[in-house]
Amino acid sequence: MLKLIKKAQKGNDKAFLELFQQYEQDLYRMAFIYVKNQNDALDVVQETAYKSFKSIQELKEPKYFKTWLMRIAISCSLDILRKRKKVVPLKPDFDEFISGAVDEDLTSEITLKGLIEELREEEKSVILLRFYQGMTLKEVSETLNIPLGTAKTILYRGLGKLRKDLEGDEANEQ
Repeated sequence: MLKLIKKAQKGNDKAFLELFQQYEQDLYRMAFIYVKNQNDALDVVQETAYKSFKSIQELKEPKYFKTWLMRIAISCSLDILRKRKKVVPLKPDFDEFISGAVDEDLTSEITLKGLIEELREEEKSVILLRFYQGMTLKEVSETLNIPLGTAKTILYRGLGKLRKDLEGDEANEQ
């Protein structure tokens, strides 16, 4: 693995392609969780491939190749989300229009995924990397380029919010 990374850093295209293909599915899954649709997730993977290929020489620690790729993918995902926020919907009252037509049970049903979406970006990133990607807290802190203590704090704060939201929903159902 490290030999492949060193070859890729020296400009070997085949070595880079072989490396990237090992992590392509993980990158896609992570991107999909953020952007929530197949086309944007594929765009994120493509942009991650491009950016990582252009800057692989800058990777200082080859053993953190996957972490480095994940960081690029998260950054690309957040870029797409920021661009989306700048798009103004044509009919902002559409939600109000359909809310009366939708069954109350459907609107009150909240999933864990929906609750995660309500978290701040940093909390969402830490929770997704920790539990969806199975990274250790040390790997999460390296991926997001934050101190280990900060990663722990963000994780516990995010989990606390999720727990509180879930308990609140259960209390409303009784």
